Amino acid sequence: MIELHHVSKAFAGLTVIDDLSLGIARGEFTVILGSSGSGKSTLLKMMNRLVEHDSGRIVFAGDEIRSFRPEDIRRRMGYAIQSVGLFPHWTVEKNIATVPALLQWPQARIAGRVTELMTLLQLDPALYRTRYPHQLSGGQQQRVGVARALAGDPEILLMDEPFGALDPVTRAALQGEIARIHQASGKTIVLVTHDIDEALSLATRIVLLDHGRVVQSGTPLQMLSSPANDFVTDFFGRGDVGIKLLGLQRVADHIRADTRGSPTDGEPILDSLSLREALSVFLSRRVDRLAVVDGAGQRIGSIDLHDLLGRHA
Repeated sequence: MIELHHVSKAFAGLTVIDDLSLGIARGEFTVILGSSGSGKSTLLKMMNRLVEHDSGRIVFAGDEIRSFRPEDIRRRMGYAIQSVGLFPHWTVEKNIATVPALLQWPQARIAGRVTELMTLLQLDPALYRTRYPHQLSGGQQQRVGVARALAGDPEILLMDEPFGALDPVTRAALQGEIARIHQASGKTIVLVTHDIDEALSLATRIVLLDHGRVVQSGTPLQMLSSPANDFVTDFFGRGDVGIKLLGLQRVADHIRADTRGSPTDGEPILDSLSLREALSVFLSRRVDRLAVVDGAGQRIGSIDLHDLLGRHA
Protein backbone atom coordinates (compact mmCIF):
# COMPACT_ATOMS: atom_id res chain seq x y z
CA MET A 1 0.00 0.00 0.00
CA ILE A 2 2.70 2.52 1.06
CA GLU A 3 6.46 1.93 0.84
CA LEU A 4 9.18 4.32 1.97
CA HIS A 5 12.70 3.64 0.73
CA HIS A 6 15.62 5.47 2.39
CA VAL A 7 13.54 8.61 2.92
CA SER A 8 15.06 11.68 4.60
CA LYS A 9 13.75 15.11 5.52
CA ALA A 10 15.42 18.13 7.12
CA PHE A 11 14.16 21.55 8.20
CA ALA A 12 16.65 24.43 8.34
CA GLY A 13 19.53 21.95 8.33
CA LEU A 14 18.06 19.82 11.15
CA THR A 15 17.39 16.21 10.11
CA VAL A 16 13.91 15.12 11.16
CA ILE A 17 13.58 11.87 9.15
CA ASP A 18 16.85 10.02 8.66
CA ASP A 19 17.23 7.38 5.92
CA LEU A 20 13.95 5.74 6.91
CA SER A 21 12.57 2.64 5.17
CA LEU A 22 9.12 1.28 5.99
CA GLY A 23 6.30 -0.68 4.38
CA ILE A 24 2.62 -0.44 5.30
CA ALA A 25 0.46 -3.29 4.01
CA ARG A 26 -3.13 -3.04 2.85
CA GLY A 27 -5.56 -3.52 5.73
CA GLU A 28 -3.03 -2.87 8.50
CA PHE A 29 -3.72 -0.60 11.44
CA THR A 30 -0.24 0.88 11.82
CA VAL A 31 0.48 3.14 14.78
CA ILE A 32 3.55 5.38 14.57
CA LEU A 33 4.74 5.85 18.12
CA GLY A 34 7.45 8.00 19.62
CA SER A 35 8.22 10.89 21.91
CA SER A 36 7.90 14.55 20.91
CA GLY A 37 10.37 15.46 18.17
CA SER A 38 10.86 11.89 16.97
CA GLY A 39 9.51 12.71 13.48
CA LYS A 40 6.08 11.06 13.73
CA SER A 41 3.95 13.83 12.25
CA THR A 42 6.49 14.67 9.56
CA LEU A 43 6.52 11.02 8.47
CA LEU A 44 2.72 10.99 8.20
CA LYS A 45 2.56 14.27 6.28
CA MET A 46 5.12 13.04 3.75
CA MET A 47 2.76 10.18 2.90
CA ASN A 48 0.14 12.55 1.45
CA ARG A 49 2.60 15.26 0.32
CA LEU A 50 1.62 17.86 2.89
CA VAL A 51 5.40 17.80 3.43
CA GLU A 52 7.70 16.90 0.55
CA HIS A 53 10.54 14.50 1.29
CA ASP A 54 14.10 15.57 0.46
CA SER A 55 15.50 12.23 -0.70
CA GLY A 56 14.52 8.61 -1.15
CA ARG A 57 11.31 7.23 -2.63
CA ILE A 58 7.74 7.01 -1.38
CA VAL A 59 5.51 4.61 -3.31
CA PHE A 60 1.70 4.55 -2.99
CA ALA A 61 -0.36 1.79 -4.61
CA GLY A 62 2.58 0.89 -6.84
CA ASP A 63 3.41 4.40 -8.11
CA GLU A 64 5.95 6.96 -6.91
CA ILE A 65 4.06 9.52 -4.88
CA ARG A 66 5.37 12.47 -6.86
CA SER A 67 3.71 11.08 -9.99
CA PHE A 68 0.37 12.13 -8.46
CA ARG A 69 -0.96 15.65 -8.26
CA PRO A 70 -1.08 16.63 -4.55
CA GLU A 71 -4.86 17.17 -4.66
CA ASP A 72 -5.38 13.73 -6.21
CA ILE A 73 -3.32 11.93 -3.59
CA ARG A 74 -5.15 13.70 -0.78
CA ARG A 75 -8.50 12.63 -2.16
CA ARG A 76 -7.31 9.02 -2.03
CA MET A 77 -6.03 9.43 1.53
CA GLY A 78 -8.36 10.57 4.30
CA TYR A 79 -6.67 12.85 6.84
CA ALA A 80 -7.83 13.54 10.41
CA ILE A 81 -5.94 15.74 12.86
CA GLN A 82 -6.21 16.73 16.51
CA SER A 83 -7.51 20.25 15.82
CA VAL A 84 -10.26 18.82 13.56
CA GLY A 85 -10.24 21.84 11.20
CA LEU A 86 -13.98 21.90 10.45
CA PHE A 87 -15.33 24.78 8.38
CA PRO A 88 -17.14 26.87 11.04
CA HIS A 89 -19.86 28.31 8.76
CA TRP A 90 -20.75 24.97 7.19
CA THR A 91 -23.21 22.49 8.66
CA VAL A 92 -22.14 19.05 9.82
CA GLU A 93 -23.55 17.59 6.60
CA LYS A 94 -21.65 20.00 4.36
CA ASN A 95 -18.41 19.46 6.30
CA ILE A 96 -18.65 15.70 5.93
CA ALA A 97 -19.54 16.05 2.23
CA THR A 98 -16.42 18.10 1.39
CA VAL A 99 -14.53 15.44 -0.59
CA PRO A 100 -17.57 13.77 -2.22
CA ALA A 101 -18.63 17.23 -3.45
CA LEU A 102 -15.14 17.80 -4.91
CA LEU A 103 -15.43 14.41 -6.60
CA GLN A 104 -18.78 15.54 -8.01
CA TRP A 105 -20.79 12.66 -6.63
CA PRO A 106 -24.56 12.87 -7.26
CA GLN A 107 -26.42 14.62 -4.46
CA ALA A 108 -28.37 11.49 -3.53
CA ARG A 109 -25.15 9.52 -3.15
CA ILE A 110 -23.60 12.29 -1.01
CA ALA A 111 -26.64 12.44 1.25
CA GLY A 112 -26.60 8.68 1.69
CA ARG A 113 -22.91 8.65 2.50
CA VAL A 114 -23.35 11.40 5.10
CA THR A 115 -26.16 9.44 6.75
CA GLU A 116 -24.11 6.24 6.69
CA LEU A 117 -21.06 7.82 8.33
CA MET A 118 -23.01 9.79 10.94
CA THR A 119 -24.76 6.57 11.94
CA LEU A 120 -21.46 4.67 11.99
CA LEU A 121 -19.92 7.26 14.30
CA GLN A 122 -23.01 7.45 16.51
CA LEU A 123 -24.10 10.95 15.52
CA ASP A 124 -27.87 10.88 15.06
CA PRO A 125 -28.37 12.30 11.52
CA ALA A 126 -31.80 13.73 12.37
CA LEU A 127 -30.32 15.58 15.35
CA TYR A 128 -26.90 16.70 14.12
CA ARG A 129 -27.07 16.94 10.33
CA THR A 130 -27.93 20.66 10.21
CA ARG A 131 -25.92 21.77 13.23
CA TYR A 132 -22.77 23.87 13.03
CA PRO A 133 -19.40 23.00 14.62
CA HIS A 134 -19.80 25.52 17.47
CA GLN A 135 -22.97 23.69 18.51
CA LEU A 136 -21.07 20.43 19.05
CA SER A 137 -18.94 19.13 21.91
CA GLY A 138 -15.24 18.46 21.32
CA GLY A 139 -15.88 14.76 20.98
CA GLN A 140 -18.70 15.33 18.50
CA GLN A 141 -16.51 17.65 16.43
CA GLN A 142 -13.82 14.97 16.35
CA ARG A 143 -16.36 12.42 15.15
CA VAL A 144 -17.36 14.78 12.34
CA GLY A 145 -13.68 15.19 11.46
CA VAL A 146 -13.25 11.43 11.20
CA ALA A 147 -16.45 11.14 9.14
CA ARG A 148 -15.16 13.83 6.77
CA ALA A 149 -11.86 11.95 6.39
CA LEU A 150 -13.77 8.77 5.52
CA ALA A 151 -16.44 10.36 3.33
CA GLY A 152 -14.77 9.88 -0.05
CA ASP A 153 -14.09 6.21 0.78
CA PRO A 154 -10.31 6.75 0.75
CA GLU A 155 -7.94 3.86 0.27
CA ILE A 156 -6.07 4.80 3.43
CA LEU A 157 -6.89 6.87 6.52
CA LEU A 158 -4.11 8.98 8.05
CA MET A 159 -4.66 10.23 11.61
CA ASP A 160 -2.34 12.64 13.43
CA GLU A 161 -2.92 12.63 17.21
CA PRO A 162 -6.67 12.74 16.51
CA PHE A 163 -7.81 12.27 20.12
CA GLY A 164 -5.08 14.12 22.00
CA ALA A 165 -7.21 17.09 23.10
CA LEU A 166 -10.16 15.04 24.35
CA ASP A 167 -11.07 14.02 27.89
CA PRO A 168 -10.24 10.38 28.81
CA VAL A 169 -13.82 9.10 28.56
CA THR A 170 -14.48 10.65 25.14
CA ARG A 171 -11.03 9.59 23.96
CA ALA A 172 -11.66 5.96 24.94
CA ALA A 173 -15.05 6.01 23.20
CA LEU A 174 -13.57 7.32 19.94
CA GLN A 175 -10.71 4.83 20.09
CA GLY A 176 -13.35 2.13 20.29
CA GLU A 177 -15.16 3.58 17.26
CA ILE A 178 -11.98 3.64 15.17
CA ALA A 179 -11.15 0.06 16.16
CA ARG A 180 -14.68 -0.97 15.19
CA ILE A 181 -14.45 0.85 11.84
CA HIS A 182 -11.14 -0.87 11.07
CA GLN A 183 -12.51 -4.28 11.97
CA ALA A 184 -15.68 -3.77 9.93
CA SER A 185 -14.12 -2.20 6.84
CA GLY A 186 -10.60 -3.61 6.71
CA LYS A 187 -9.42 -0.13 5.73
CA THR A 188 -5.72 0.70 5.97
CA ILE A 189 -5.17 3.13 8.87
CA VAL A 190 -1.99 4.93 9.92
CA LEU A 191 -2.24 6.74 13.24
CA VAL A 192 0.37 8.92 14.95
CA THR A 193 0.42 9.08 18.74
CA HIS A 194 2.74 9.44 21.73
CA ASP A 195 0.27 7.50 23.91
CA ILE A 196 1.58 3.99 24.57
CA ASP A 197 -1.74 2.56 25.77
CA GLU A 198 -3.51 3.96 22.70
CA ALA A 199 -0.93 2.32 20.44
CA LEU A 200 -1.17 -1.03 22.21
CA SER A 201 -4.97 -1.10 22.15
CA LEU A 202 -5.43 -0.09 18.49
CA ALA A 203 -2.46 -1.26 16.43
CA THR A 204 -2.02 -4.41 14.45
CA ARG A 205 1.57 -3.13 14.06
CA ILE A 206 3.55 -0.49 15.95
CA VAL A 207 6.43 1.50 14.43
CA LEU A 208 8.57 3.09 17.16
CA LEU A 209 10.58 6.13 16.05
CA ASP A 210 13.48 7.93 17.68
CA HIS A 211 15.29 10.87 16.05
CA GLY A 212 13.70 10.12 12.70
CA ARG A 213 14.72 6.45 12.57
CA VAL A 214 12.74 3.24 13.07
CA VAL A 215 13.96 1.65 16.29
CA GLN A 216 11.65 -1.35 16.09
CA SER A 217 8.52 -2.42 14.24
CA GLY A 218 6.22 -5.26 15.19
CA THR A 219 2.93 -6.35 16.72
CA PRO A 220 2.09 -4.99 20.18
CA LEU A 221 2.96 -8.40 21.64
CA GLN A 222 6.35 -8.43 19.90
CA MET A 223 7.16 -4.92 21.09
CA LEU A 224 6.44 -5.84 24.71
CA SER A 225 7.80 -9.36 24.83
CA SER A 226 10.80 -9.07 22.48
CA PRO A 227 12.16 -5.49 22.67
CA ALA A 228 15.02 -4.85 20.25
CA ASN A 229 17.11 -2.87 22.73
CA ASP A 230 17.08 -0.95 26.00
CA PHE A 231 15.46 2.09 24.36
CA VAL A 232 12.38 0.02 23.46
CA THR A 233 12.26 -1.55 26.92
CA ASP A 234 12.50 1.83 28.63
CA PHE A 235 9.99 3.46 26.29
CA PHE A 236 7.29 0.90 27.04
CA GLY A 237 8.20 0.82 30.74
CA ARG A 238 10.23 -1.81 32.51
CA GLY A 239 8.02 -1.95 35.60
CA ASP A 240 4.57 -2.51 34.10
CA VAL A 241 5.16 -4.67 31.04
CA GLY A 242 3.18 -7.48 32.68
CA ILE A 243 0.14 -5.23 33.10
CA LYS A 244 0.43 -4.05 29.49
CA LEU A 245 0.61 -7.67 28.31
CA LEU A 246 -2.62 -8.38 30.18
CA GLY A 247 -4.20 -5.55 28.21
CA LEU A 248 -3.48 -7.35 24.93
CA GLN A 249 -5.51 -10.46 25.80
CA ARG A 250 -9.25 -10.96 26.18
CA VAL A 251 -11.25 -12.75 28.85
CA ALA A 252 -12.84 -14.81 26.06
CA ASP A 253 -9.54 -16.60 25.48
CA HIS A 254 -9.16 -17.68 29.13
CA ILE A 255 -12.59 -18.96 30.12
CA ARG A 256 -12.83 -22.18 32.10
CA ALA A 257 -15.76 -24.49 32.70
CA ASP A 258 -17.50 -23.96 36.07
CA THR A 259 -16.18 -27.12 37.73
CA ARG A 260 -16.26 -25.52 41.19
CA GLY A 261 -19.86 -24.35 41.00
CA SER A 262 -21.16 -20.94 40.02
CA PRO A 263 -19.43 -17.78 41.26
CA THR A 264 -21.90 -15.65 43.22
CA ASP A 265 -19.88 -12.50 44.02
CA GLY A 266 -21.21 -9.56 42.03
CA GLU A 267 -22.24 -9.12 38.43
CA PRO A 268 -20.63 -11.28 35.72
CA ILE A 269 -18.10 -9.68 33.41
CA LEU A 270 -18.19 -9.56 29.63
CA ASP A 271 -15.99 -11.93 27.64
CA SER A 272 -14.85 -8.93 25.56
CA LEU A 273 -12.99 -7.32 28.48
CA SER A 274 -9.20 -7.39 28.49
CA LEU A 275 -7.41 -9.39 31.17
CA ARG A 276 -6.14 -6.06 32.52
CA GLU A 277 -9.73 -4.89 33.01
CA ALA A 278 -10.64 -8.24 34.55
CA LEU A 279 -7.75 -7.92 37.02
CA SER A 280 -9.15 -4.57 38.15
CA VAL A 281 -12.50 -6.23 38.83
CA PHE A 282 -10.81 -9.04 40.76
CA LEU A 283 -8.96 -6.57 42.96
CA SER A 284 -11.91 -4.25 43.56
CA ARG A 285 -14.23 -7.14 44.55
CA ARG A 286 -11.52 -9.11 46.37
CA VAL A 287 -12.62 -12.42 44.85
CA ASP A 288 -10.68 -15.15 43.08
CA ARG A 289 -13.26 -16.12 40.45
CA LEU A 290 -15.67 -14.22 38.21
CA ALA A 291 -18.60 -15.37 36.13
CA VAL A 292 -18.36 -14.52 32.42
CA VAL A 293 -21.17 -13.72 29.96
CA ASP A 294 -21.14 -13.06 26.24
CA GLY A 295 -22.47 -9.98 24.47
CA ALA A 296 -26.01 -11.36 24.65
CA GLY A 297 -25.76 -11.77 28.42
CA GLN A 298 -25.57 -15.57 28.29
CA ARG A 299 -23.42 -17.31 30.90
CA ILE A 300 -20.45 -19.04 29.20
CA GLY A 301 -18.16 -19.94 32.11
CA SER A 302 -15.81 -18.20 34.53
CA ILE A 303 -12.30 -16.84 34.82
CA ASP A 304 -9.99 -17.62 37.72
CA LEU A 305 -7.58 -15.13 39.27
CA HIS A 306 -4.94 -17.78 40.01
CA ASP A 307 -4.92 -18.90 36.37
CA LEU A 308 -4.48 -15.29 35.28
CA LEU A 309 -1.63 -14.61 37.70
CA GLY A 310 0.00 -17.94 36.94
CA ARG A 311 0.21 -17.13 33.24
CA HIS A 312 1.67 -13.68 33.78
CA ALA A 313 3.72 -13.98 36.94
